[in-house]
Amino acid sequence: MTLDTDKAGVPTGLADPPPRPQAPAAASRTPTSWWRRPWIAPLLAVVVTYLVYQISPYVPESKAPTPPHDGFPAYYPLLVVHMICGTVAILTACFQVWPWLRKKHPAVHRASGRLYLAGAVIGGIVGLILVPFAPPVGQIGVAAATSLWIIFTVTAVIWARKGRIDLHRRFMLYSFAIIMNNIWGVLIVNVLMRLPFEVGFTYMLEAARWTGWVFNLILVQMWLYHTEGRKIGVPAGRS
Repeated sequence: MTLDTDKAGVPTGLADPPPRPQAPAAASRTPTSWWRRPWIAPLLAVVVTYLVYQISPYVPESKAPTPPHDGFPAYYPLLVVHMICGTVAILTACFQVWPWLRKKHPAVHRASGRLYLAGAVIGGIVGLILVPFAPPVGQIGVAAATSLWIIFTVTAVIWARKGRIDLHRRFMLYSFAIIMNNIWGVLIVNVLMRLPFEVGFTYMLEAARWTGWVFNLILVQMWLYHTEGRKIGVPAGRS
């Protein structure tokens, strides 16, 4: 029996060979279970401890360790607004950087992001109003960190609205680095005050106002370099 061939001499009329079995798609490297991010619970615990430690001395007003603010009766009410907005921002920041929440509950991620935006912008602007009443030492560091906090947060939201999630992630991490500076400030002051040798008050405040957020930004930039090209879980819909 002879087989018909095509112009290239290849036999025709035979069934096509079965397709080669495809290797199963590689599973995503990004864990989806909430318990696979063990740093979330410690982060929240540290933040809550910081808030209790930092806010308690300011209630009631008569015992609050506020600097002199003669001629500015709105100082304490604005301080309360700043503390409330800062509390909202630092708590929602923890949820904003939680990959599991972002992927599994995008609506919650977007809602907490709006709360964070409000806390950052309102709290930051009020903070800048209060800076002139803070001790002169460290004022530049506080003003620089607060201004960058507002700028990074607004920039992150703008990029999210434009659909550039990579840049949204970058600037939100910068914003996260700035707000977590507050925890470093308290830690630095308490450590320096308990050293066996005396550290000048000027150096202590300057260290508290600069070291934390600069160090945090360096860490975040290193993390961005390390995770460059990694797939980002994007919530459905607009941020």
